[in-house]
Parts: sequence; structure tokens; C-alpha cells
Amino acid sequence: MAAAVAASRAGASVALLDDNPAVGGQIWRGEAQAGGNPEAARWFRALGSLPVEVISGAGVFHIESGVLVAETAGGVLAIAHRELILATGARELFLPFPGWTLPNVFGAGGLQALLKTGLPVEQKRITIAGTGPLLLAVASYARKRGAQVLGICEQAGFEKMARFGMAAARLPRKLKEGVLLGWDLRGIPYWTNCWPIAAIGRERIESVRLLHNGRIREMECDYLACGFHLVPNIELAQYVGCRIEAGFVKVDEFQRTSVPNVYCAGEPTSIGGLELSILEGQIAGSTAAGDRAAARRLFAERARYVEFAAELARAFKLRGELKSLADPGTLLCRCEDVPVGRVSPFDSWRAAKLHTRCGMGPCQGRVCGSAAEFLFGWGTDSVRPPVLAVDCASLAAASNVGPSGKESI
Repeated sequence: MAAAVAASRAGASVALLDDNPAVGGQIWRGEAQAGGNPEAARWFRALGSLPVEVISGAGVFHIESGVLVAETAGGVLAIAHRELILATGARELFLPFPGWTLPNVFGAGGLQALLKTGLPVEQKRITIAGTGPLLLAVASYARKRGAQVLGICEQAGFEKMARFGMAAARLPRKLKEGVLLGWDLRGIPYWTNCWPIAAIGRERIESVRLLHNGRIREMECDYLACGFHLVPNIELAQYVGCRIEAGFVKVDEFQRTSVPNVYCAGEPTSIGGLELSILEGQIAGSTAAGDRAAARRLFAERARYVEFAAELARAFKLRGELKSLADPGTLLCRCEDVPVGRVSPFDSWRAAKLHTRCGMGPCQGRVCGSAAEFLFGWGTDSVRPPVLAVDCASLAAASNVGPSGKESI
């Protein structure tokens, strides 16, 4: 949204393709209608006031020769572009542990998304576990919708959390956000050095077993929301040949990638949060439209949030003990029912895929691949067309479709 607004204000012809039913992403999902977030409202108004062609529900699965191809409800769409800005966000990292596939065990962000689309949680007992600031946001959101949040279980230690809190306090917006979250979460236990080791239940989760400061505790709950921070969505960037360093898209000061006329902004360049993503989007949009002066004016503010992103990475680095959560029978690939013990004898992601169906389900390795990278140290950087799972009819149509409409950013 920020990139589209900045590029349009600079005079460019802009098309915004979003794979969600509406713009706003995970953070601002539904905010256009709810109107409860003033900053979100400003960006929605700005986008609506500009001649940006917004195409929602569009899953981009192929890019070639300046033409972007997407699957939509109405069929296959091809758009020619002069400049391409990739703002593909991030997804949750899931680590397998016994019982993690039981019904009512959610990803932390996944539960938040369901809450925003109407999942009733009044009086439901929810345990939230994993790592990262997302746990706090999900706990706050669930409580406001009537849930009984039993506790927030953070795998990082107290010392790391204290240092992270000091770093966040140096940014006025983060300080305010922290104070508001602290008020929202008052009375909810926040346990550091704590993580789930098993979800227990028959037809659905009935309790969660936690390891807290070396001692096992068990809590009855209706829902477990569990996420181990975020993984950047870099598949499209890899697909077009962008340079990847340490798991992120490499960009210069203007958010340009190693591929000419391709920019990247937001979480694919570093996990830094909402403010950094908005700044990077504006810089990318302004630069793509030829207004480098406007981009430069945001450099100093971006630098402060880049430092915050580095603190974020240090604070929530996953501890090695989490690699031993799964037993041989625990599913790694839930799409194809492949257990950890089936893939552990292999020495690479490629070998595991050749001998099992791991990573070959609908998510195309986006869940199990990231887990395998942490568990076994494997690289999972091969990306083949189509980037998304699409209908066979879309593949057939893509070979015959040509660019439509005017050339856009």
C-alpha cells in the first residue's frame, strides 16, 4: 500500500496486486471497514484517493519478460510492468512437536487472522506460545474478543527480553505501542524460558505441556496458538533471480534488488515490523517512479528501524533445545503426512524430497521447508514454476495470455 501510494503520488501509473481478498495484509486485515486504527485509515484513504488499479485476490505465479501473470477468481490476468516492487511479507515459522497437528492448535498469526474473520472465542481458554512480539499482539486481540488468555510463553530468556525492551523504548512509536500492550495484557502471565513440548488431546487439544525454566507444567486449554517468529516470503524474488543473503532479499539504499527494475520492501528484506515496512515501501515506490529526493528524505528514519530489526533478530533467535522437540513419529510435512523420522536419515532437502513426499503438498514446502531448515540446517532455496499452487486451467491459459492494459509499476 505504501509503495503504491508513493509511486502514484510521484506520477506513475500503478497497479497493486494483492493475493488477499482485500488490501491491508495481516496487520490491517478488516481495518478498512472497522475504522478502529487511525494510521490504517489514513493509508486506506490515501490509496482510495489515487488512481491506483487495485486487484485483490490475485496470486502471482509467473513473471517473465516484463509481464506478471496471476490467477484470479475471474481467470488468469497478465500485466506488463516497467518497474516491479515485491512486497510479499512474511509467514509464521512452525516447529513440529508432538500433538502440533491436533485440531484447535493454531499458528499465532493464524489464530489472529481467524479472529478477524469472525472465529468466536468468548470464554475460550487460550495459551499463546513461541517467540516474538506477535505473541503479545495476538494475546491482546484475543482478550479484547472475550478470550481467557492463560499465559504467554516466550522461548527467549528474561535478559534478552530486557535488552529488547530497552531498544524498543528508544523509538517513541514502539514505546507507546509497548505501553498500550502492557495495559491490554495486565494480569496475564508472561513466562520467559518457556515453550511447548506437547499438545495433548484425543479429538482436539485438551491441554498443553510446557517446559518452563527447566520444569514441566501442564495446562488445560481450549486453544493453543503457537508461532516461532516469522519467515520472509522470498519465493517470487528468488524466482526472478534476486540475490538472497542470509535468507533475505539483498537491496541497496533505494530498495533496489540485484535485478534491474525490481525492488523489494518489507519483511522479505528483514523482519522489522510495520513501521519499517511502510518506510521501505515508500522509498521503493518513490524511487521506482523516479522521485529519489522523496526517497532520500526517509533514509534517516528508516535507519532507526533497521537498528530495531537487528535487535529483534538478536532477541528472538531460536534456542537449540527447540530442535529436539519432535520425536520420530511427529509429522514434519502435514500436507503429505511425512514424519520427522522419515526424513532425518537424509542429508539435504533435495534428498528428502526425492525419497519422500515432504514439501510436495499444497503449501509447496512453505511450512515444512522452513522447519527442516531450522531442524537439520538444510537449504531449501530451489523455486520452480508455478510459484503458487494453481489450477491446471490457469497453467494452460498462462501460456497463451498476453499483457493487458497499460504498462504499470
